[in-house]
Amino acid sequence: MSAPLRKRPIAIDLFAGVGGLSLGFEQAGFDVVAAVEIDPIHAAGHKLNFPDCAVICRDVRTLSGAEIREAAGTGNQTIDVLFGGPPCQGFSLIGHRVLEDPRNSLVFHFLRLVGELKPRAFVMENVPGMATGRHTELLAELADQFQRLGYKVRQPHRILNAANFGVPQDRRRLFLIGARADTFLPEYPEAVTLPPSNRSRAMCNGSLALDLPLCPTAKDALIDLPDITDYDSLLDSDELRFKLAKGARYAMILRGAIEAPNDYSYLREWDSSVLTGMLRAEHTAKSIKRFDATGPGTTEPVSRFFRVPLNGICNTLRAGTATDRGAFSAPRPIHPIYPRCISVREAARLHSYPDWFRFHRTIWHGFRQIGNSVPPHLGRAVAASIMAALGEKPKKPKMRIILGDSKLATFNMREAAAYFGVDPGVIPPRKRVASLAS
Repeated sequence: MSAPLRKRPIAIDLFAGVGGLSLGFEQAGFDVVAAVEIDPIHAAGHKLNFPDCAVICRDVRTLSGAEIREAAGTGNQTIDVLFGGPPCQGFSLIGHRVLEDPRNSLVFHFLRLVGELKPRAFVMENVPGMATGRHTELLAELADQFQRLGYKVRQPHRILNAANFGVPQDRRRLFLIGARADTFLPEYPEAVTLPPSNRSRAMCNGSLALDLPLCPTAKDALIDLPDITDYDSLLDSDELRFKLAKGARYAMILRGAIEAPNDYSYLREWDSSVLTGMLRAEHTAKSIKRFDATGPGTTEPVSRFFRVPLNGICNTLRAGTATDRGAFSAPRPIHPIYPRCISVREAARLHSYPDWFRFHRTIWHGFRQIGNSVPPHLGRAVAASIMAALGEKPKKPKMRIILGDSKLATFNMREAAAYFGVDPGVIPPRKRVASLAS
């Protein structure tokens, strides 16, 4: 049975992860009705934070557009936008077109689902490396195939830096936007903030970017949060009951104390007196000494961890890799004030996630969820351009959403897989290796 017709434009998230792009599109005024994610841990996190969204824990290669519509309950309702970031790992094989390379099959299935679901617009995001070397052949071929499906493509593609959209992090992502022939073709969003480190460069170049306000800094994002090393309870728990003092505007918005004028997301029911993602890692005395000696904006020589400058922005937050890709732990930046690595909540602040957003309780999975996601504020800027092109006016909903079961943030891979009824081996297990941060 189909769900009631929604009053807000509807969207579907492929390769959804924990939901950075989902949140960005929701903040721009879309209802994300379905999210497809193969990783059970990520899928559980998405379900916790977006309990009204149909989370499909499946390999997108085995999924049809009709199955997505059935799970979302959309019936024949028009899908306004399909978005996602299909991993791209291959190059052209001899005698094959780039899109036919098996390593690029997920990109092909994104294309296939655009053809099956026929959204009014699509957004594909990826790593900036997709615009270099032989990968440019893939982009050219994709544009040609989208046009064959009846879609216009906004060319050339754009590489957008989250720091230009109010995120205190140097994080660049490639975006490719398209629209059906009967729909106005969206523009790529223009920068709204300037990273602090670029200000002197802009002054020397006489850049028009001088008209832009500075991006929030690490200080704006973190200064109101307590030092996790003051609380022994955080060695076992990721939750801390703590009354936050007044912070910078950026932090106050993420805490929900100030409402951003361009945020059209659903308000969440949550206990704002409890901070999550606060689990402590235990560092050795040697590591603490090395971290303490590392200057702001420099890299600690042994761990190769970057120390975030207090009045600057963070380097790119990355995810760890599974066993099939080396089992590397994510390099967690060093806190700008304290001689330790940042916590999951601190990483979330630097990624523009609101404090109500719940990540996996462990440091390993929490950083995987953040590092694999698009910063919501960057996603919102792209989604706002889509909203404008569709001729829709975003509406702030009155309904509040109650977050899903907090147990979804505690599942191990076996438990998360059982929750969705899938094989726990779909994501290779992590090999325990010594950490340079210990």
